[in-house]
Amino acid sequence: MDLSNLKPAKGSVKKGKRLGRGEGSGSGGTASRGHKGAKSRSGYSKKIGFEGGQMPLQRRVPKFGFTNINRKEYKGINLDVIQGLIDNKKVKHVDLEVLIENGLASKKTLVKILGRGDLAAKIDVKAHAFSKTAKEAIEAKGGTTEIIS
Repeated sequence: MDLSNLKPAKGSVKKGKRLGRGEGSGSGGTASRGHKGAKSRSGYSKKIGFEGGQMPLQRRVPKFGFTNINRKEYKGINLDVIQGLIDNKKVKHVDLEVLIENGLASKKTLVKILGRGDLAAKIDVKAHAFSKTAKEAIEAKGGTTEIIS
């Protein structure tokens, strides 16, 4: 066994027919593309979703609803999560930096404090928005709420 008698595995190499190389090759002339039409032309590539002139599915399906481009998406954080931070980490206040450190928010997210759960301690909270129940619960324990922009 040496380099002189190496051959590719049987069936791995298929010699393709060379198209458009004269009539004697068996596929000259139209080069097996047929006569006329877009597919016979060089540079043809059909558009994604093209269905041969039939109305494409993308255009047949009805569109409905409304998307508000000015919508603000908030990351909701509940009071029981904040209570968990107080219990585990012994935090005195909650703001965006504390939430980022604990993996509850990222730098670009808008944070809204929601009212699920109970607070057992007084705490100062800074966030982009508060639900009515969350604000009442925080202030009932003597804490403060501050809206950041």
